[in-house]
Amino acid sequence: MNSARSDPPPQPDTLDARDAPEPADAPEDHDERLDGPRVALKILVAGGFGVGKTTLVGAVSEIRPLRTEEALTDVGVGVDDLDGVAAKTTTTVAMDFGRITLRDGVAIYLFGTPGQERFWFMWNELSRGALGAVVLADTRRLMASFASIDYFEQKGTPFVVAVNCFDDAERYDPPEIRMALDIDPHVPVLLCDARHTVSAKQVLVSLVEHALRLAGGSSRRL
Repeated sequence: MNSARSDPPPQPDTLDARDAPEPADAPEDHDERLDGPRVALKILVAGGFGVGKTTLVGAVSEIRPLRTEEALTDVGVGVDDLDGVAAKTTTTVAMDFGRITLRDGVAIYLFGTPGQERFWFMWNELSRGALGAVVLADTRRLMASFASIDYFEQKGTPFVVAVNCFDDAERYDPPEIRMALDIDPHVPVLLCDARHTVSAKQVLVSLVEHALRLAGGSSRRL
C-alpha cells in the first residue's frame, strides 16, 4: 500500500542513526504466521489413478487448493485404466497443491502427483526436496499402488501407505495390506478417509514422525 505522505524519502547520506526510531515490540497477539514460515516441509501425495489424492489435499489445505483437473474424454479410452472408478469424470494432469501452517512457524506444502502412467515423467520434478510421501491405496485396485511404492523405495524417500477406505470397498487390516503389497515392516500402513480433515491430518503426522525416525537413525549411524 502506498504511503499517504507526499514528501520524498530522505537520502542515505542524510540519515542519522540517532534519529532512527526504536524498534517496536511485537504485540502480544501478533501471529508469526503472517511473517511467513520459518521452516517449510514438502510432502508428496501419490498413488494410482482415482485413489483420492486430490480429495486428501483439499481436505487439509488451509488455502484454496491449486488443482489441474481436466475432464476425461474419449482420448483416454484404452489408455487410462478406469476399472473400479468408472464414475470418475476428471483427472489431475499436472499436480495438486495445498498448504498447512503450524503454530510453531512450520509450513507443510502438499503436492499431489498425477496418477496415470502417461504423466509419471513429472514425478522426478515434484519429488525434489521432499521430506517424504504418502502413497494412497484403494483395496479394490491395490496393484495401482505398486508403481508409487517402487518409485519411493528406489529413491530412498520415506513414505507411508494410507488405505483410503471407500464406502463400497472391502475392509482389510493393515497387516493383510502390508502382506499384499509386500511392504517392509518399518513402513507404516494406515487406514484413512481422505474426505475427513482429521483423518487426513493424522496420515501426514504419521509420515512426518516416520521421516524423523529414519533421519534420527541415519544420524546415529554416521
